[in-house]
Amino acid sequence: MKGERTKQSILHRAVDLASLEGLEGVTIGRLAEDLGMSKSGLFAHFGSKEELQLATISAARDRFIDNVLRPAFEEAPGYPRLHAICRGWIDYVERKVFPGGCFFAAASFEFDGRPGPIRDAIQKIMDGWVESLEKSIIMARDEGHIRSDVDVKQLAFELNSLFFGANFAYELRTDRGALARAMRAIEDRLEAVRSSRTSPVAPRKTQIQRRRA
Repeated sequence: MKGERTKQSILHRAVDLASLEGLEGVTIGRLAEDLGMSKSGLFAHFGSKEELQLATISAARDRFIDNVLRPAFEEAPGYPRLHAICRGWIDYVERKVFPGGCFFAAASFEFDGRPGPIRDAIQKIMDGWVESLEKSIIMARDEGHIRSDVDVKQLAFELNSLFFGANFAYELRTDRGALARAMRAIEDRLEAVRSSRTSPVAPRKTQIQRRRA
């Protein structure tokens, strides 16, 4: 339907804008100006700034899942899938799936100390992301691909910290080697817990490394 297509176009622009300027930069007036629409036309789809921001967060979640989790879930359960999730996260930042870097890293820092529905929505998605990491680690452990004594929560925490640290260095410090270094650190951490019965996954070069080869 035309109305739904229009709404999706609005949200596509809202997600890109939020990744560049923060969720507070996503307003009815700003989007109307960017898209050449009337404010009343936008109000027909989103009745308030908060409703628009919540819809933007939901759309960003869908884009993240499509680019990171869904492709990784095509890999075999266990170590290959866990490795694919990590590799997929690094690739998604490098491919500029969100033009301003990781949408949820930026949104987390923007709203971490601001209670309310927006923070709650971001927290719920980030909790789900960490839970996905933990489940993938548990699956790899249950498949016998990583050591049985692995601390699931600790490993998920470390991996997520590497992701956020890589995004910070790559985007804020414009350190173009940050993603390759982060992937190397992730490979080392996963190798440290890998079962001796599991064949290692060959490291894959980042796009920047491939261009330099």
